[in-house]
Formats: sequence, C-alpha cells, structure tokens
Amino acid sequence: MVQGTILLTKRVIDAAVSKGKRYDIWDSEIPGFGLRVGVSGTKTFVLRYRAEGGGRGAPKRHVTVGRFGPLTVEMARRQAKQLLAKATVGEDPAKARNDKRGEMRISELIDLYEKQGCYIQRGKRQGVPMKPRTKQYTLARLRHHVVPLLGNRRVTEVNTGDIERFFRDVETGKTARDDKIGPRKRIVVRGGEGAARKVFRDLSAVFSFARRSEIVTRNPCETAAVKKTDNHKERFLTLEEVKRFGEGLRELEKDGTNRKALDIMRLWMLTGCRREEIASLKWQEVDFEHGCLRFGDSKTGKAVRPIGAAAIAVIKTIEQTGDSEFVFPAGEGDSYFRGYKTPWKKVVEKARLPGVTPHTLRHTMGSTAISSGEAMAFTGAILGHTNPRSTAIYAHVQHSPARRAADRVAERIAAALAGMSDLEVDAPAPDEDEELLRRVAETLMKGGAEADRLRVVINALAP
Repeated sequence: MVQGTILLTKRVIDAAVSKGKRYDIWDSEIPGFGLRVGVSGTKTFVLRYRAEGGGRGAPKRHVTVGRFGPLTVEMARRQAKQLLAKATVGEDPAKARNDKRGEMRISELIDLYEKQGCYIQRGKRQGVPMKPRTKQYTLARLRHHVVPLLGNRRVTEVNTGDIERFFRDVETGKTARDDKIGPRKRIVVRGGEGAARKVFRDLSAVFSFARRSEIVTRNPCETAAVKKTDNHKERFLTLEEVKRFGEGLRELEKDGTNRKALDIMRLWMLTGCRREEIASLKWQEVDFEHGCLRFGDSKTGKAVRPIGAAAIAVIKTIEQTGDSEFVFPAGEGDSYFRGYKTPWKKVVEKARLPGVTPHTLRHTMGSTAISSGEAMAFTGAILGHTNPRSTAIYAHVQHSPARRAADRVAERIAAALAGMSDLEVDAPAPDEDEELLRRVAETLMKGGAEADRLRVVINALAP
C-alpha cells in the first residue's frame, strides 16, 4: 500500500518494518522519491518520474536508486535529484539502465568472434579465414584467460586500466590451472609473459572486430601500457652443438627409435622449415627436380621453399607408404605422424641441449646462412619469411640461386650432423661477385622487362 508523504530520515527508515507485503513510503521533499520496504524487510530507495521531459501524457518510469545501508538517505537523495534533472531535459535514466543491463558481455563477444570474426585482420592475407589450428589456439587462449577475468564485464565498461590489470594477472599466473577432464586428458593453462602477450593480441583483435561491428566505439587495448612485443629468441645451435645433436639422433636410431621421428628432426635441421610444415609434409609438395618444397597452405599462405641436396637425400631414403599422401603417415588413420615429442626430449637430453625447441633448429638454419655470408634475400627465401620489403625482393629472385644457397647452408649443417668438424667441410665456392656485377651491368645495358625487374630488386635492397 502507499503511505502518505513524509520527510525521509534515518529515523523514519529505521522505524519502517516488514508488514507481510511490500509497501512504499514517499518523501515529502522530492516528488517521486521514496523508500520501498520488501516482504523480507529489505529497504530500497526508488524514484518515479515521467520520461520525455515530463507532462501528463509522458510515459511513467520507475527506477531503483539503491539499497539502504550501502546508501545513506542523504546519498540517495542526491542521486534522486540527479536522475530527476536528467529526466527533466528529456533523458530517460530507467531506459538507459535497462539498455545497459541488456548489453553484451565479454564472454558473449568472444562467442560472436568465434562465429564471425576469426579472419586475418591485416597484411597481404587480410580477410582470409584463420587456419583451423590457429583459430583453435586463439579461442582457447581467450576462454582460458579472458573469460575467467573479464568474461562477466559489459563490453563498453572495459577500459584501458582493466586491460593493464588483466595483462599483469595473466603474466603472474592468476589464470594458470591444471585440470583433469577425463582418462588421460588434462587442460593445462600456463600464465607468464609469453601467454600474456599472446592473449593480449587476441583480445585486441576481438575489440577491433567489435569496433568494426559497431558494438564498441574504441579498442581499449590500443592505449594500454603493456609490453606488446615478444622477446626475440636468439638461441641457435653452434656447429659443435649440431654435431652433438647428430650424435644423439644416431644413438636413438641404434636404440630402435621410430625412424619417422628421427627423419622429421633431421629435416627440421636441414631445411629450416616450421615444425608442422615437415611433420605434415605431402609427397606432392616435394619437387625433387627443382630442389624445393611447394607448400599449398603454409603459415604465410602458398610458399616455395628451396632446400639443399642433403635434405633431398633424406627424403629420397623414405619409402612411400601405401596410398598415403603424407611423407610421414600416422600408424593408424589417414593423418600424419605426430609421435616425435618423446624422441625429441630424448635427443635433446642426449645432446645436452636443455631448453632447445624444434624452432631453435629453424633459427640455426637462419644463423648459419647469415654467418656463412648468404644474402638476406636468399636466407628469407629458405626460411619462408614475408614482409613488404622482402616480398618485393622474393618476387624477382630466381629459385636457382636460392637453391644453391640452401645447398651451401645445408652442407655445413649436414656435415656437423654427420659428426664432421668444421675444418672437414669443403671450402666455399670462389667469390663470384665480379661475375655477378658483369651480368647485372649487361642486363641493365640491354634494357627491357628484365632490366626493369632488376631495377626493382636493386631499389628494394637500397637503404
């Protein structure tokens, strides 16, 4: 029932008791301001007003100001005056609050991103769908780190400070866990600097998607003061360490370790290819005639990767199994072999190379190439690197010199794998700079399309 108006004070509110049903006490000072006493005796400040600037025909609204206790009557009275002032100038506080309650939360935004936003957002592959594994890992990071810390927040409420706190929480391991979810199945989530940087980039991509979709007006990650770049890993193997790695492979081979795992590791070392590029290598991707691997769908899209004679020799020793398209088929099913993790741990232990990962072998190919004097363009072609500057170069570099570079680099690594010392490796070919300059000069003097392409290469190489 509705009581007569009375000046609401702490004494009046304390005296209000439950009467078995809800009732209101209206304030005599502020029109529409009152106290609602619930069945259980809870006391809440409320406000009634007319929207759209008021008037007899305007719609009636009812908004909760707050609970008595956390709010004193003086605080509630000030808030009620502010809400009434907004209503007087045509705003609708009750509708704005209801709209806010219906606003998307971060966890819902991530669900929407999974369905509509998992596309490459920049670079020459912009607009291309993420690869299945990339999408899987991205969503896993978002759900394991973002959802526990920010999932219940409304998308427009997350600010730059929230992002910085989130980054530090992941960095210090707040989201780390190790849960058993079934027989021989676990979910292991690790925090740390690397995890924080990766999931920060993922979250920034989610907010960029939300901004393009007009769900939010800004990306709070853009101005966050966090370390956004990875630590550049400089670890690579010296030729002496490569020699120990080769000895470890030979020991495992004597012990009967699966030959597929050993050959995969050899090719990691001899080609500089990424881990999955070799493990999932298909016969149709091996071009024996031109000495290269032709990937239809690598991390950077289609790619032609020159490889040395040593790598070709390893592949030629592998027999094609049945009708499988893979160079290293799985023992069962139609997929490729993935049982290299345990042998990898063993060879690293035997070679006394703690902390070395398969990607270290990729760094080793690159560092060996550069230290052997190979051109940056050829090294990039071997490793499959792409960026705007190098792409302009690769587009005009013949595969034959890149292949010769791969041969020279792989020869040094293969010799070390075989246990030969650096002195036993054949001396490098004579300096061909003068011959190269003569051919460049002749081409430029002739003019035409070849000369134009050569100028593009020279200009791209110029500082």
